[in-house]
Amino acid sequence: MGKGELERVQPALLHGSDHVLPQWRRVRDPELAGNPSVTALLVVGAGPGVGTTKVCAAVAALAVERSAGCTVVQPAETGVADGAEGSLATVARLAQGARTVELTRFPDRLPPAAAARWSGRPALDPAVCAEAVLSASRDGGLAVVDASGGLLVRYDDDGSTPAALARTLRLPVVVVAGAGDGAVNATALTLEAAASRGLALLGVVLGRWPVDPGPAERSAVDDLEMLAARPLLGALPPASCDPGVFREQARTGLGPALGGAFDAAAFRRRARS
Repeated sequence: MGKGELERVQPALLHGSDHVLPQWRRVRDPELAGNPSVTALLVVGAGPGVGTTKVCAAVAALAVERSAGCTVVQPAETGVADGAEGSLATVARLAQGARTVELTRFPDRLPPAAAARWSGRPALDPAVCAEAVLSASRDGGLAVVDASGGLLVRYDDDGSTPAALARTLRLPVVVVAGAGDGAVNATALTLEAAASRGLALLGVVLGRWPVDPGPAERSAVDDLEMLAARPLLGALPPASCDPGVFREQARTGLGPALGGAFDAAAFRRRARS
């Protein structure tokens, strides 16, 4: 990153870029498959345990399959001891051929800024994070940022967040939603935070769609599409540990904008029946 670019990026990351804008900044052509203009995106969880890293792995698996290449960037891994396998090890197993980059790690399962304070380790440098994403996208293929902790989780005590990173680098955002109780409210809060910052919403993916969904899960489909003002971008079943089977799950569980063949209308009809 050149000096001028760094000077432009760093203040925006540090101060959060929280100017309120009334509408989504629309992606003119959101198709990632075969669209060289889209080189990076942010995948953010609308809550804990919704399957954000699995969605990153699915996007990466399809990118590798179409020979586009992919790098999954994990800004901050928390709750994992040094030397132990982190979440990116799962990405590497399921999306064979994808590159992975972990920028910081903290042993305590806390938000990144708190984990840095608690451990006495340096917090994530927002400029280093931005450079890692830019570098991955310049290397060819797609750069996917795994923001499992949420859109507004703080990376440092100066207030840098995944939302600020997405706004500064103009990254389209994929929101990973849960299914069932509390999912609609949590997703609504994430979407509102994204919209107020002028972020480009690519869509909403259900990261852990159950094999036998009940009324709470099925009724949430219409609500999530209403909140996002667009059809679902995907729904992934429980992940297989076999890379080939997982790749097929990714193909059928992610929409065309992410390189898959997910049919939102057919999924909606099944949820309503």
